[in-house]
This record gives sequence, structure tokens and C-alpha cells, in this order.
Amino acid sequence: MAEKEDDKGFVVKDRRRFTEETEGEKKKEEAQAEPASSAEERQSADVRDASDEQQAKGPLPEVTMATFIFSLSSSALVHLGEIPEPETNRPNVDLPIAKQIIDTLGMLEEKTKGNLDKDEERLLKAVLYDLRMRYVQKSGK
Repeated sequence: MAEKEDDKGFVVKDRRRFTEETEGEKKKEEAQAEPASSAEERQSADVRDASDEQQAKGPLPEVTMATFIFSLSSSALVHLGEIPEPETNRPNVDLPIAKQIIDTLGMLEEKTKGNLDKDEERLLKAVLYDLRMRYVQKSGK
């Protein structure tokens, strides 16, 4: 009986240096000239790389209502400019996106009414109040 070989594939990393102007043009040319199967292979390699990075960081926290609320509120705070963006480490204000996230939390409060335990309900109300007050301050309304 023949043994199966594990086909893990390989990853190709482009180490060429481009200026900001030519980089976008080169990437467009590569994407147009690249066959679909090669693009799929590269995408699956990217997914494997991301998975390996996450495993190195450790397990993700358990998904609960509280962690979901905190995740959305953190995103709203980033868009309100209260927390610096993770990539640039600079605050950036984007009020329409912050409003959309706050409205999403409001919709979540409305749709889950009567289905949350007391702590979850209190947390959601407190987070919504805080985010709405910060939004009003930032928007000058």
C-alpha cells in the first residue's frame, strides 16, 4: 500500500522593491497576466499564513455577547478618533462609519430585548449611552 504524501505547497514572496507609484501598476499587470489557478493558490497560501500567524498569537477569546459588544464598541471608538487606528497608530475620525456601528448596536439592543441577561443588558445600555454621547460631542450636534 502506497503512502500518501502531504502536499503542503509552497509560498512565493515577492521581495522586489517598488516605488508607491509603480507598485500599484505592477500589481495590476501581474493580476491581469496571472492565470486563475495561480491566483487561487496564492490566496490559499495567504490564508495558511494568516492561520499560522493566529496560532502563534494564541487562541481567540470565547465569543460571548459581551465580547461582541466590546468588539463593536472598540470599532466605533476607533472611528470616533478616541482610539488610534491599529495599523497607523494615529487617530482618525470617520463619523458616518461610527454612526453606522452605533446604529447597529442600537438595532441589536432592540432585537434582543427580553433575551439578554441583566449584565448583558446593562452593558449594552452603558456602551450605547457612552458612544452616543461621544458621537454628539464629535459631530457638534
